[in-house]
Amino acid sequence: MRLWPFFMAALVSIANTAPAATAIGLHGTTRFGDRAEPNAVVWLDATAAPTRAQATKVVLDQRNLDFLPSVLAVRVGTVVQFPNRDRVFHNVFSFHDGKRFDLGLYPVGTQRYVTFDHPGLSRIFCNIHPNMAAYVMAVATPYFSVSDENGRFTIAAVPPATYTYHAWRPGRRNLTGSVIVEPGTSLDLQWR
Repeated sequence: MRLWPFFMAALVSIANTAPAATAIGLHGTTRFGDRAEPNAVVWLDATAAPTRAQATKVVLDQRNLDFLPSVLAVRVGTVVQFPNRDRVFHNVFSFHDGKRFDLGLYPVGTQRYVTFDHPGLSRIFCNIHPNMAAYVMAVATPYFSVSDENGRFTIAAVPPATYTYHAWRPGRRNLTGSVIVEPGTSLDLQWR
């Protein structure tokens, strides 16, 4: 009879160390018609995911009178660094949807910071240089990616499940649908 508590404790220990479903990389492509669609932001809704900002440093650079990258995706709560690496002053701002801010005039070698504290698209401009434009998409999920120049993307460490996906690209309508993420799943998206 005294072995019963020991046996139950052993079963609980085994149950607690059983491997969980392994997260996988969800690969996919973004296309417009028959050509690759770079700079598309793709994300999966995940309401049960932990709510923390990105751990890595995120930079939206200003160089050669341009923003680099021109499309950036971040998790809500992430601080984005805006360094001025040009030889001229810049005044970075966003007054439209998403995060509204105005960083004021600042010279080469300095930087400003913005916390993207709610989901949405922010259109970024320079008040001095009207040809400068970029986009920051803040998403409330850890599962997101931006497609490369070949229209390919990978969303890392996604637990197998069914998700609602979203895709956004400048000048295109948003795509939304459902995807079952399991080993071997590919999410191939196409704007028409």
